[in-house]
Amino acid sequence: MALIDISLPRSIARALRLPERSPKRQQIRVLKKLLKKARFTEFGQAYRFDELLLSKHAGKKFQQHVPVFDYSKIYAQWWQQTLDGKPDVCWPGKIKFFALSSGTSEAASKYIPITNDLMRGNKIVMIKQLLSLRTYHDISVRSIGKGWLMLGGSTDLQKGPTYYAGDLSGITAKKMPFWFSPFYKPGKKIARTKDWDNKIEAIVENAPNWDIGFVVGVPAWIQMCMEKIIERYNLKTIHDIWPNLAFFVHGGVSFEPYKKGFEKLVGKPLTYIETYLASEGFIAYQDRQYAKGMRLALNDHIFFEFIPFNDENFDAEGNVVENPEALMIHEVEEGKDYAILLSTAAGAWRYLIGDTVRFVDTGRSEIIITGRTKHFLSLVGEHLSVDNMNRAIKLVSDELNIHIPEYTVAGVPHGLFFAHQWYVACDDQVDAQLLREKIDAKLKELNDDYAVERGSALKDVFLTILPESRFMEFMHSKGKIGGQHKFPRVMKGKMLEDWKEFVQ
Repeated sequence: MALIDISLPRSIARALRLPERSPKRQQIRVLKKLLKKARFTEFGQAYRFDELLLSKHAGKKFQQHVPVFDYSKIYAQWWQQTLDGKPDVCWPGKIKFFALSSGTSEAASKYIPITNDLMRGNKIVMIKQLLSLRTYHDISVRSIGKGWLMLGGSTDLQKGPTYYAGDLSGITAKKMPFWFSPFYKPGKKIARTKDWDNKIEAIVENAPNWDIGFVVGVPAWIQMCMEKIIERYNLKTIHDIWPNLAFFVHGGVSFEPYKKGFEKLVGKPLTYIETYLASEGFIAYQDRQYAKGMRLALNDHIFFEFIPFNDENFDAEGNVVENPEALMIHEVEEGKDYAILLSTAAGAWRYLIGDTVRFVDTGRSEIIITGRTKHFLSLVGEHLSVDNMNRAIKLVSDELNIHIPEYTVAGVPHGLFFAHQWYVACDDQVDAQLLREKIDAKLKELNDDYAVERGSALKDVFLTILPESRFMEFMHSKGKIGGQHKFPRVMKGKMLEDWKEFVQ
């Protein structure tokens, strides 16, 4: 049975046949649908959603009436009540599932509400991406109907007083539609395994029994899993055991640092498909082969706003100011970085998720992820983004023919001024001083502010090379193993202190 030929539930099929509209019209339609659904909630009553629905300019009125929320603010004022089982707070009914998102300085662990309406919207976007494979050239049609190895968090969720909580990938697998079950690997039994090492061992053990066409997950964990399979069965490449493997669906982190490592593990080229699935919703997906970016899911379950990521809207620590400038989809420009605000079918309203994006094609509403609002370095005005770092790493890796799958950077005092401390994962032979000089030079080419400050208050750059295994061991020590956990590209605060102690 070919996966793209299956019969879909009627409600989902209708959603997929919606006519094309302009991005602005699509988004206003989504906003009104969200406002209408939530108008009788406490949040909807507090911010007069009924009045907003009657306005001719619903989008602008919504921006004027509803403040911007970060996690701490919306949790304290609204979401905390839903954890106590209170219904109709930000979304109709009780919230029965929460996605646990990796903590930041705001909270040790974030509880992001998950509703059936949100999950239904996620499924619709997933199916749209799946159907877009028909437009790809030279794809392996035979592989489309094969197994999907989805390496995510455990489906054995934590039970709270009135809810279940866990990794979004675990919740998604637990609530997977029946028609997808025949394709899903590693299967429900292994997916329930909480211990990450035991889960990987079970996958390795069962690998010869599966015919995998797709692998889905965070690159670091997928790469580690394939390496263990190759080692266990003394293979040359992963295609010796899964000859029909043709697709890798990834997201949440730039794939470029991992690409060289993947190419060593495969016997033939894979088609890489990028997605943007956050705990708050399925935000964007690559809908055509060789696309520069991912297409925003404008017509489904999320209303988007974009805050220009600049000094007028964010302070030096990456915190958003009061009443920032927020643009709608028809007001954005290509080549500029924006922090995303989401209003979703789970009761997130004008919620700052912390990611920054850049539009590479406004006509197709295509974006790339450029970093995090708090994962950048600007100690003295160098404004160094994760995107700058990723590009520098790729350029230097290609030039030196080495593989750097992980890295992190910290700002450190240096005399009366400052310096950057890089920690780089590399198992290839390379001179640390040469690598430091080349990364520094590339960053000067990529970022004018960095180049200026390197001649002023940013006095030096230090670099330490570590085995890749050390980065994975640190994540393991923090309990951030598998699922959607990624190694932070910028280290600050307590995490930096723990990391320094760990690598000594």
